Amino acid sequence: MAFDAGMLSFVLNEINEKVGGGKVEKIYQPARDEIVFLLRNFGNTSRLLINAGSRCPRINITNTKSENPQKAPMLCMLFRKHLQGAVFKGAEQLGFERAARLSFDAFDDMGFHCEKHVIVEMMGKYSNIVLTDGDGKILTVLRQVDFTQSLRRQLLPGMIYEAPPPQDKLDPLTVDEDAFKRLAADCEGERPCEKFIMSNFSGISPLVAREIATLSGGCPGATLDECARKLTDVFFDVLRNIVSSKGKAVILYDKNGNPKEYCFMPITQYCGEYEQRECASFGEMLDTFFAEKSRDEKIAQKASDVLKILTAAEGRLTKKYQLQQNELLDCEEGETFRLYGDLITANIYRLKRGMESCTLDNYMDGSQVEIKLDSKLTPAQNAQRYYKKYQKSKSAKEHLTEQIALCESEIKYIATVRDALSRAETEKDLAEIRSELYHAGYASKMKQFTEKKQQKPSYLTFKTTNGYTVLCGKNNTANDWLTFKHAEKGDWWFHAKNMPGSHVIMECAGLPEPPAEDFTEACMIAAVHSKAGEGAFAEVDYTRVKQVKKPPNAKPGYVIYHTNWSATVNVDKAAVEALLVK
Repeated sequence: MAFDAGMLSFVLNEINEKVGGGKVEKIYQPARDEIVFLLRNFGNTSRLLINAGSRCPRINITNTKSENPQKAPMLCMLFRKHLQGAVFKGAEQLGFERAARLSFDAFDDMGFHCEKHVIVEMMGKYSNIVLTDGDGKILTVLRQVDFTQSLRRQLLPGMIYEAPPPQDKLDPLTVDEDAFKRLAADCEGERPCEKFIMSNFSGISPLVAREIATLSGGCPGATLDECARKLTDVFFDVLRNIVSSKGKAVILYDKNGNPKEYCFMPITQYCGEYEQRECASFGEMLDTFFAEKSRDEKIAQKASDVLKILTAAEGRLTKKYQLQQNELLDCEEGETFRLYGDLITANIYRLKRGMESCTLDNYMDGSQVEIKLDSKLTPAQNAQRYYKKYQKSKSAKEHLTEQIALCESEIKYIATVRDALSRAETEKDLAEIRSELYHAGYASKMKQFTEKKQQKPSYLTFKTTNGYTVLCGKNNTANDWLTFKHAEKGDWWFHAKNMPGSHVIMECAGLPEPPAEDFTEACMIAAVHSKAGEGAFAEVDYTRVKQVKKPPNAKPGYVIYHTNWSATVNVDKAAVEALLVK
């Protein structure tokens, strides 16, 4: 999996074909290191995504619509100032590297035509987005690099842009077949073909290098000797396909349906372990592959304070729970203290002040028990001392039992918040989770939190096969609202059994009883939107809404019910997605 130079070549060719000559209508910055251009060309509006994040840097035509902040960041405002209304001339690759230059016909401050460039460097943690004028002068940059960070190259407004320093590798597009054969002949024959390609040529990902080895020698780990007969032909066939833009956008999926790899050519090295699917375009391929990863990255950026709070709370509560359990074990000695008091009282005529210990017959089992005494106290006072220890232990046991139950409840609540956070998609979802934590007493630990006016909570709407409406809460606040304010008593309520998850309501008050098929679909929705969604099967409880109660002073999302049915269903995310009303 890599957005290498070969993949960039195919993507840029697709961008030039679809939006070359388009006019920049709008510019957005939905995330800190992500820019989206809305380009209108031949009556159609396309979205050009530029992502310079460390985890998944890329550029492509996208159909994904991200939520934008209410107030545009300063970088976005500068891009709008220089490129709003400009015409996109096209994109070119900088050598055979993971860097591209996008050229625009724009206007300067005086209203005269000029040329401006957006340079995108997609190099892992060194990824960047740079805006320059026609002479290469940097106007603004996503991540500024000064002399304290790098002595070889600086990226600061006002400086002339310099390309990243070249690696000590060859550009494969400038090497002919004879030179390639000589280079391979100079290497040891036992050297893996993949390592030979990776160490000598730039812009080629490990996935593509292994595929070249597989096509040449029959397996990903083939050596140069094993690949000698076909290596040159296969290597240059791949390069010719890149130059001529003859490729296929493919994604490899594992047995659970999760995307694992993507490439611009069919992949054979896994011997059928993964399912291979071809996409209509490279933009669609990247959207599909990075859909979940991009969301996780945005959540990690925007909800870092919430994640920090939840992690700290989990650690604190887990430690507290262990200490309370140990103290509860110590309280089991209380019965021993009572026995000592009873034995001293029964044998008080045999004891005298000044004794440091005594051995008495245990009337419970006939054994003898040695009891330590305080020599300064009378036998009666020693008995009372043990009775006081017993009462103290008994009270502590009752108090600890109550505190352990509260601690367990708090741990379960934190788990439900983390589950909701794992499925949050928009800024509104995060705001609702922050508001929930605020009311739960965590506001003092969140940075610059100010409670906003409450609106209707976020929830998802589904339509079953027979037309029944199913609503699914996206967090604990929405769960409570759906169950106790929105739903009718005759509606059906669903929830994953014994694990964090969403409350799911199937609206059927006043309607005929839903068929079994609709119950199954509602159970699947509850399973997918819970912690059980990570497995293949899940058990789901369901009952009438009137059977669901909320205990006094309970945490958000916590309910109890005693009359219910259960069903085990497949966790089919694709089937649930098909029922979603968008």
